[in-house]
Amino acid sequence: MSDRPIKLLLIDQDPIFRLGLQIALEAIPNLEAIAVVETNIGALQILAEIAQQDPNQVNLVVLELGNGRSTTSQQLGLQFCRQLRALYPNLPILLLSSVQEQGLLLAAKSVGVNGYCPKGTPLPELVTAIQEVADGGSYWFQDTEAIITPHSLYGFSNAKPLLPTPHSPLPFSRLRNNLRLSGITNIDATLAAVTAQLQVPGLPILDRAILAGRRRELLAARWLLNRLLILSQERQEEDIPADQPPLTPSLSSAIQQRQTVSPLLSPGALQSDLFASCVTKLQFPLRNVTDVPLEIDIFREDKKRELLYLILQKLAQQLDELGASQIEINQLSEVKNTLIRDLWQAAITDFFGKFSRIKIGDKNIEIVNFLLQNLEVVQIDILNKIPLVCELYSYLLFQTELNIDNASYPVVSAEAKSQALMILENLLIQVANGVVQPLLNSLADVEEIKQNFYGRQLISTREIERFRNDLSWKYRLKNYINEPKAVFESRYELFVIAPRGIAKTSVYAPRNQELEKLSNIPLVVTLLLEFSDAIAPRLKSLLAFVGSGIVFILTQIVGRGLGLIGRGILQGIGSVSLVEKNFRRNSDRPK
Repeated sequence: MSDRPIKLLLIDQDPIFRLGLQIALEAIPNLEAIAVVETNIGALQILAEIAQQDPNQVNLVVLELGNGRSTTSQQLGLQFCRQLRALYPNLPILLLSSVQEQGLLLAAKSVGVNGYCPKGTPLPELVTAIQEVADGGSYWFQDTEAIITPHSLYGFSNAKPLLPTPHSPLPFSRLRNNLRLSGITNIDATLAAVTAQLQVPGLPILDRAILAGRRRELLAARWLLNRLLILSQERQEEDIPADQPPLTPSLSSAIQQRQTVSPLLSPGALQSDLFASCVTKLQFPLRNVTDVPLEIDIFREDKKRELLYLILQKLAQQLDELGASQIEINQLSEVKNTLIRDLWQAAITDFFGKFSRIKIGDKNIEIVNFLLQNLEVVQIDILNKIPLVCELYSYLLFQTELNIDNASYPVVSAEAKSQALMILENLLIQVANGVVQPLLNSLADVEEIKQNFYGRQLISTREIERFRNDLSWKYRLKNYINEPKAVFESRYELFVIAPRGIAKTSVYAPRNQELEKLSNIPLVVTLLLEFSDAIAPRLKSLLAFVGSGIVFILTQIVGRGLGLIGRGILQGIGSVSLVEKNFRRNSDRPK
């Protein structure tokens, strides 16, 4: 396999998928997406421009077959593949599609497509397919062969019958079994997605209940399908003679392979997987649904998203530089503040533009240089307080385990990935807050800034000042109350991206060293919390005892006494009435 750099053109109608794949491939050495387009027409225009300059600039075209659903769109996709093959006969084509129908895949091969991978293919396998096809070979995803009948497999390069013996079951029996196995794959994928959604902080109660019900249904469906497969497998093995190998590996071994933890990914693949998940979550609404004001709240949602994307991109570049520098794991804590500072400076420079100027009165000010002068304030208020930065860098660079709620999980586990994703989202949000803070401190009411960045609800001078006052109170509360309380409770507050917006969650973290360094008002807050914890149970017991005594006095003594008095009054009234009645009767008698 050649080590030459592979330059590819990506064509897909899904903007989220395009962006996620582009970011994932950027972390792979010798791979570069030189152009990412939405339509076939746009792709032809780019290829025509490239052909005039350097015909060898593109080594591979990666495309979806239409939109993956519409039959008409799929036929147009096949026609486009045929057109590509006619115009550029030496340009390899890799189909990265949600299509799985046998007829369409065979048609794609017949018009000149060199390989196929379904969407959702693990990144290492996708990279292997890209390299194989770009080098002039062919690559057809192995699960594709599993859902195609043995006779159709002869059409693929180097394909062989699955079991070339006279004792093989009928193709329909094999196909039925393969479809069942693919059903388990689909259930596992859907189950993983639902489980990941359930772990999102800030999920509404109704949505959580619906997802929990769906997860139970998927677990039941998987169990039932496993039982059916076991019975089907046993019947097939009974029909195969003893001197013949089984048709396929036993189901128990297949299930065991699926449940085995994946081997360690390369740092690039691990980073790409995590960043792709983060890109997907960045498509969620970015409104602040917490009770804590954030600096980026003043931005329009498109500007928030643009800034967060930019910081993610700069972080990816920083990780590449760290990997190339061969930094050691024990040096991360020493350079942590430098790494965050460099990330903040790079984000400010690219977001506002290195040579951008703004006119204030009679002066033209370079925005970037002006904002970078606030480094010390931003570091004290925001950057140096971002938690778990070393843990995240160590996880991505050296594949170290992550401790979650006082438990350690393997690098490739879902729990470790979920924890790393939360830390990454909090890092992006806090660095973005650091980018906006000096702008609010010095240039908040500049009309050009307001028009280019702010949301309409925070564009007036009054609303801007109210917003800045809220932030000032946030800093005071955080420094004097919230932060010492979090230290005393051994936890970190993280801002994460949830389906309904930016939410807040907390994770356990031992903070004994920070607790010992507290002084002045923060120390007083922790002492008050400790005193409250010590006195509260006794005070509650005392109040409960006093309350029980008051209830006893009111009900048993005062209540009974009032009851007796009331009954006596009623009886007295009744006796008087009876006497009056008898007296009237005696008066009415004739004498």
